[in-house]
Amino acid sequence: MPGAADLLALAREGDGEAFRALVEPYRRELQVHCYRILGSVQDAEDLLQETLLAAWRGIGGYEERASPRTWLYRIATNRCLNALRAARRPPGYAGYRPEVPLPEPSRRRAEPSWLEPYPDVLLDEITDDAPGPEARYELRESVSLAFLAALQELPPRQRVVLVLRDVLGFRAAEVARMLDTTEDAVTNALKRARRGMPGPGGHGAPLPSSAQERRIVTDFVRAFEAGDVDAVVALLTDDAWLTMPPLPLEYQGLDAIRNFLATVALRHGKRYVLVPTRANGQPAFGCYQHDPRTPILHAHGVIVLTLSGDRVAAVTRFLDNSLLATFGLPRSLRRADGQA
Repeated sequence: MPGAADLLALAREGDGEAFRALVEPYRRELQVHCYRILGSVQDAEDLLQETLLAAWRGIGGYEERASPRTWLYRIATNRCLNALRAARRPPGYAGYRPEVPLPEPSRRRAEPSWLEPYPDVLLDEITDDAPGPEARYELRESVSLAFLAALQELPPRQRVVLVLRDVLGFRAAEVARMLDTTEDAVTNALKRARRGMPGPGGHGAPLPSSAQERRIVTDFVRAFEAGDVDAVVALLTDDAWLTMPPLPLEYQGLDAIRNFLATVALRHGKRYVLVPTRANGQPAFGCYQHDPRTPILHAHGVIVLTLSGDRVAAVTRFLDNSLLATFGLPRSLRRADGQA
């Protein structure tokens, strides 16, 4: 197998296979990098393709003053910044028509939340090569919904500096070269970004696939599928949040969430089936609603749980049914008993 230097030389001569072999080890982590900054799986994939195309076209000018990995991160980061500057997000929530009026939220954001869930099956392509459980834990924390939601609130420049320095561990001098700025500017941006991020709180989530996590998830599925509002609420922390990206509406606390479930999500007659998956290092489900007229269950978005200790600290219900394909889930299911 040729080394990186040999692959680089061949790629400069126009050898596409050599170029692919040079960049392939970084493909998935670059996509995750773009996802952290943009909050969208599809946008991240689009920017990854732009990055690789720009690298292929510009490989003749690559001067090897940085490693191929750092060079690729520079291209990806600047492509993401350009995308954020030009972003004209369509109001995806505008087409959402609730069947009943929604209760008054605890908080109403000024802008929609464009954050989307990221499938763990894609993260596993990185964690398989990670040196031990500590690295896997850090990766999971750095893509958690709570971290990413806070990250999306930062100005673009601060956002990328925080990711490059605190998540990926690049030195200030490296980040300065990536962004064509000074080390002082990077340091100041990092300080401001850290002030805008929440500190660690709660008792932390149970380990993935642990007995504790399985118990919480099993109890949630049983309660939600049964339409048992009180049982769902009993699993929540006192200050739990319920959100529905991209809707800019947020419900916090047991009373607010109970009211929403009872009057909207789990009101009389509405029943669901939850198909387990994982997203952002957290338990997740494809959600399917029973249709009383047919044996077909229709897609009803993706639900992700944020756990804290032995409780659920947040329920995030992503309304976009197209996200199901990202998790390899269908748009509809047929009831096992075949009955309407």
